[in-house]
Amino acid sequence: MVQGIIHYEAGQSVDCYLLIKSMTKSTAVNGKPYLNLILQDKSGEIEAKLWDATEQDEKQYRAETIVKVLGDIQNYRGRNQLRIRQIRPASENEGVKIQDFVMSAPMHSDEMAEIITQFIFELKNPNIQRITRYLLKKYSEPFYQYPAATKNHHEFVSGLAYHVVSMLKLAKAIADLYPSLNRDLLYAGVILHDLGKVIELSGPVATTYTAEGNLLGHITIMINEIAKAAEELGIEGEEVFILQHIVLSHHGKPEWGSPKPPLIKEAEILHYIDNIDAKMNMLDRALEKTKPGEFSERIFAMDNRSFYKPKF
Repeated sequence: MVQGIIHYEAGQSVDCYLLIKSMTKSTAVNGKPYLNLILQDKSGEIEAKLWDATEQDEKQYRAETIVKVLGDIQNYRGRNQLRIRQIRPASENEGVKIQDFVMSAPMHSDEMAEIITQFIFELKNPNIQRITRYLLKKYSEPFYQYPAATKNHHEFVSGLAYHVVSMLKLAKAIADLYPSLNRDLLYAGVILHDLGKVIELSGPVATTYTAEGNLLGHITIMINEIAKAAEELGIEGEEVFILQHIVLSHHGKPEWGSPKPPLIKEAEILHYIDNIDAKMNMLDRALEKTKPGEFSERIFAMDNRSFYKPKF
């Protein structure tokens, strides 16, 4: 069985195919250009630097290029890096394809669609159900393919839908415990809160931010989409702007990207559910490559903390 790149340890040699997730050009202290590469396989990703890079290297080693790499794993500031000794683009006759290197959700998209559809059936408010169903149908194809982010959490193929499925299950458990919660608002909020990412992000592989993503962001995009959907469906009333508020406030605070803090109960709970699922995904990914009795690498999005993995 081929070892995944995140399971190599410092001091080990690597001789394998990897996919370039991203490439940025920088200048070293000696004034010479180099390429900073993020390389990945299904297990995860690792950073590598191609020193003394030429213009040809810059053209040759772009995102979504499969490369054959020979190198060594070294630890740098608590993180593994790949020191490249040899690198070349893979050729077509080597039988490797992008799908071989891309991590995807642990559930099939059909199974996730079935779960989400069932939650939509449970929405009793006709206006909320119609808006939710309309928008999910409008963006169904990218919704079930796109990641939930470019990094940090659910940054894999179908990660967006998987994030929503996990959040819906959490929402149901919490609503069972606290029956005063309005399930229609909570479930619809979960389904819609990140749907704007299908416009904010470029796609499921080598994901970057689009112009709209950089200039508007997924929250603003989704507020506009809810308004357009309501207008096209002929829906007016409080449900529309409350759904907009739930999306608007789901990051919780202005410094975290929310123009408004949660001001209704379901918006507050949605914020916590979103946070729990994102952080659990980050922790699971970091601890997966951590040995029992050791600390994980630092997780930037969690206050740059390292987490201990108990031996038992």
